Parts: sequence; structure tokens; C-alpha cells
Amino acid sequence: TRASAGSCGREHDLIISPFFDNSCIPVDHLLTVSLFSFAFCLALSCSLSVPLSCACCRCLMHIPAADSTPASLKVPSHSPYLLIGGGTASFAAARSIRARDPGARVLIVTDEPDLPYMRPPLSKELWFSDDPSVTETLRFKQWNGKERSIYFQPPSFYINSEELASAENGGVAVLTGKKVVHMDVRGNKVKLDDDTEISYDKCLIATGGVPRNLQVIERAGEEVMKKTTLFRKIEDFKSLDNVSRNAKSITIIGGGFLGSELACALGRRCKTTRQSGLEVIQMFPEKGNMGKVLPEYLSNWTTEKVKREGVKVIAEALVKSVTCKDDKLEIHLKDGRLVKTDHIVAAVGLEPNVDLAKSAGLEVDSDFGGYRVNAELQARSNIWVAGDAACFYDIRLGRRRVEHHDHAVVSGRLAGENMTGASKPYWHQSMFWSDLGPDVGYEAIGIVDSSLPTVGVFAKATAKDTPKAATEKSGTGIRSESETEDTATSPVASVTPLPPVAHKDDYGKGVIFYLRDKVVVGIILWNVFNRMPIARKIIKDGEEHADLNEVAKLFNIHED
Repeated sequence: TRASAGSCGREHDLIISPFFDNSCIPVDHLLTVSLFSFAFCLALSCSLSVPLSCACCRCLMHIPAADSTPASLKVPSHSPYLLIGGGTASFAAARSIRARDPGARVLIVTDEPDLPYMRPPLSKELWFSDDPSVTETLRFKQWNGKERSIYFQPPSFYINSEELASAENGGVAVLTGKKVVHMDVRGNKVKLDDDTEISYDKCLIATGGVPRNLQVIERAGEEVMKKTTLFRKIEDFKSLDNVSRNAKSITIIGGGFLGSELACALGRRCKTTRQSGLEVIQMFPEKGNMGKVLPEYLSNWTTEKVKREGVKVIAEALVKSVTCKDDKLEIHLKDGRLVKTDHIVAAVGLEPNVDLAKSAGLEVDSDFGGYRVNAELQARSNIWVAGDAACFYDIRLGRRRVEHHDHAVVSGRLAGENMTGASKPYWHQSMFWSDLGPDVGYEAIGIVDSSLPTVGVFAKATAKDTPKAATEKSGTGIRSESETEDTATSPVASVTPLPPVAHKDDYGKGVIFYLRDKVVVGIILWNVFNRMPIARKIIKDGEEHADLNEVAKLFNIHED
């Protein structure tokens, strides 16, 4: 018979075997297999419900056992520790729980089909891989040259969910493709989208967020939406990678972290590969890239850097409408400009996922969004929140909600500790970082808002002052993993006298201080690495500084 099988979408000749529960197998995938091997593999696959892999396109043909159907997946009726969400915060919490309670039974429920993974490489290193199968392997070389997987741990790290209750030493199980749709706080139980119920003793909500879209795109209809990517997950990376190899033009709407990273990644890929025919456009309402974060002079410099990567930048662009004509998208701007493109990537921010707030009776912050939690990240008795979805009170900077990897790691870790009885307050000043390729990167902490007064101190950069060099020195690709463990001691200031603050055209490396009421509330380290504990201490101290040139000496930016 002829049928479409697997993710490749190809039609394959299939053998239907009445001896093995009418299972199907693609003949053209097994041309090199002997008749005996074929029969043995088919029998083994049917009896053990093992998926067979397609050698030519890597799709999986699953041959079910006679008593196996997707609906028969066994879900634990109870989990002592239930973690809702399968991202960084949940994984950090699971490890923290197991560290303090080695026999703990932890269940992670995620609506994604994947095991817990890190999101930063989706817009950074994965795009710079020279492996043509990177979308399948999801392995990449970090800036330091070391290779690793996007997944925190391999499948062997986890136990099967049906074994969770009986596992002698406990463990961490992940229930993929399942969404929690209702919480019964009084009854300490949740309901999944298939009406299955799971009870718990302690629960963490780490549901993260969903990408925002422009209303003009949402109103434009299905034809426009099909040609629009909201970038967040592994499947979005795979989809955009495929689009970039076939489209003639991609337009990224948004000038923030994600939009600028993707623009640089796609632009550089076009310059260094044979995809010279792809036009990469980035548009945003601000005057320059990262205009809401960087002071204007540095935003302008960053914009020129993005242009040098092969990106056509359209600043001060407000989208009026989007239409589809002759299989092309037409973006109409409010000032009359018209941009034609094959595909849109909307990178316009994140909306915290608070879908469970109503059924759980949890408070959502009206200013920042997210679940309001106390200093111990607790929303209610036996319920904690971590990561993007948590709105917490910062004793130095006030109530905040943070959407960065380091915050997810540290808040998840602390929530896990508190779920095991630690009762620790969340005092950590999380950092975040953004790389515009391997040569320019910055790390930031606190409130970095371009509407605040800033003072910048810069120096000439050397070959050591790049993200690539920094990760080679530290040995880690996800820089916050090492940074969060450090504490600042009394740093030795550079003895080289600093010149007066002057903004030149070339900002090799430097420190930008953000002020509120003459107190430093945010710091950006521009191509300055492994100094975050010092910045964290400056913000924690909350002191007024008469001369920030003196403070900048602590970062030794004038050392070669």
C-alpha cells in the first residue's frame, strides 16, 4: 500500500503484516536489510513497541504492541513533588529537591513534547553550527569550542512516570505532551487536559510564558499567521531553520534581545554559507537596536554592528497592517513605507503564562504580570512559583518579574530547596546576557532601562574581550551557570587612572551604570566578563557614588 509516514511527509511502500497486529513498515527504508533481519526486527519492534528509524530522513515509524495505544499511557495518580512546566526553572527545582531529599519522587508535567532543555542556544549557538543535521541532533559547539546538547540531561537520567511510585530510590519523571488545565488547591490535586487527575504534597508552578504577537498580525487572518513565527520552543527553531533555507526574505519584527540575536544569526549565516540569496530584515519602533535597554549612543553602535552582519535594519517602524498578496507578505508601516517579505518572525516580548490563576485562586500582579509570591517564592500553602511566571519582591529594587535564564536557574533552585523545608528568602540579583555572535556580547544585572540616566566608562578591547574568549577561559558556555555560584570579595581595583567619560565611535569594552535617585540600580558589562559578582555587590550595597569613574576601576577594564 502507499501511505505518508513519519515527519518527512514522503510516501513510502508499506508492508502490512497480519502476523504482527497489522503493523506497517516502510519497505524502501529496509532495502539493505536481509529477509531474516527484517522479520526479526519487525517481531521485536511489535513485541516491545520500539520505534524504527528511517535512515534516509530520520523520521520514526512507531509499530505498536497489540495492547498499546496512545490513550493507555499510565499517569501517576500521586506525586509528592509535582512540577508544572518543563523548562529551566522546573529542572533546577527537581535537582535541588533531589539534592536535599535523595529519595524524593518528582514528577514534571510539560505540554511540550521534549525533555527539559535550555532555551538560550535556540537564538544563539545553534544558528552558528556547521552541522547540517543540527535541527535533529540539537547538539552545538559553544563559543569555547566544546560540544554539548541543548538538553540538560539525556533520557537515561529520568525514570518512567509509571515507575515513579515504586522506585526504591525515587527519581525524576517527565510527563511530556500533557497540560495542567485546572488546580484544586484545597484538594492538593490538578487535572490534565485529558481529565486525568494527579494529587500532590508540594507543587511548583513554572509555566514560563508565551510569545506575544502583534494585534495587526493576529487580525490579518490564517494566511498571514501561517507565514509568521512566534519564536520560543525547539519546534520554532526547527521551523525557522527550514524557512531560512527556502525563503528569499525573512523579516524580524522587534529590536530587543531575541530579535537582535536572531537577526545577527540569520545575517551571519547568509554571509558564511551559500544562502547568499536570503534577505534578512529587522524592523522595530525604536531609533536603534536594543533601544529600550541601551543608551542611545550604544544602541546606534549596535545597530551598525547588526547591519555589518548583513541585516537590513528599518528603524522607527510602526506596523499598520499586514496582508498576503501573490504568496508574499506585505507589511504596511504607519509612515507609508511598504516592506515585502516571505516570512515574519514576531519577537515582541513574552506574556507570563498565568492560565492556572483562576482555578487555583492565585493572585496575578496587575503591573508586571505573573503570580505574586512572597520572599520565599510561595504563592499559597504548598504552592511555589519560579522562573518567568513569578512576580517577586526584590528588597533592593522593589517588586519585579524577570524573564532570563539565570533567574530561572536560581529561582527554580531556591523554590526546590524551600519545597523541602529550607524557608530561604530570594535575595539573588539575577543576571542575563546577550551575544551578537561570538565577538560582541554583554552581561547585565538589575534594572537596565534606557529611560534612566546612565554613565558609561569604556576602554579599548583586546582579543580576550569577546564572548568566545570568555567561555574559553571559564570553560562554560551558559555563562550564568558559573556566575551564580560566585560571591564578590574585596576586588583589587586597576591602578591605571581612568580618563574622563567620553563616548567615542568604537565601544570595545566598558561598564554602563544605570541610576535612579543617584543610586546604581543596573549595570551592563559590555564585552567585560567574569565580573558579575562585583556588579551584584554594587547594586546590593545601594550606596550613592560621587564618582562612577572610581567605581569602574573595580572592573579592571583598562587591564590588557
